[in-house]
Amino acid sequence: MTKIAIIPARGGSKRIPRKNIKDFLGKPIIAYSIQAAIESKLFDEIMVSTDDEEIASVAVNYGAKVPFLRSNENSNDFAATADVLKEVITYYKKEDKVFEFGCCIYPTASLISSEKLIEAFKIIQDGEFSTVFPVAEFSSPIQRALKVEKERISNFFPKHMQTRTQDLEKAYQDCGQFYFFKVESFMKRGFLQGDDTGALFLKDLEYQDIDNEQDWKIAEFKYQFLKQANDE
Repeated sequence: MTKIAIIPARGGSKRIPRKNIKDFLGKPIIAYSIQAAIESKLFDEIMVSTDDEEIASVAVNYGAKVPFLRSNENSNDFAATADVLKEVITYYKKEDKVFEFGCCIYPTASLISSEKLIEAFKIIQDGEFSTVFPVAEFSSPIQRALKVEKERISNFFPKHMQTRTQDLEKAYQDCGQFYFFKVESFMKRGFLQGDDTGALFLKDLEYQDIDNEQDWKIAEFKYQFLKQANDE
């Protein structure tokens, strides 16, 4: 069963400049994704899809391959992850390299672990799902979500204003770390998430979306906390 890890790392980050290679506790943040893929020992190929020469150099330095630079079409702000994956898979097919499984690993998934990659692969290997990715339960019921218009608060779901929390259905969010997928199924339908998608459950400390400098600091704190807990 051949497997490829694809790490999409565009050079043009707006909210945090040079985000994908910004220093995270002594290493470029992309290094954590590459090293988790290497340590899992799952993959026949670990590659970074980028349009940026500096990112490519960093990626190679930490053990990934960069066999080509991403096309201009897939390097703008509107390029979808699925389009980047298709470009990579198509490139390898032209090189007579066909993979049964793929794993899209985001370059800023600093809390990713090889163990979670292995767990996800075991789930998808059973055959029931075409895609598996990490999710976490929302800390507050989404049925109690509020909206604010001109400083006035109202409920998105008024019927649940008085519903007990324990009676509300649990809701989950995408942790934004990685997507393990069956290549043939993905290429046929053109997107990752369908009605045959499976979940790998994470705890709050095991993931962190990074959109700004505050998120960055929180991710560093979580990483250090988890490392200390694992070392004890």
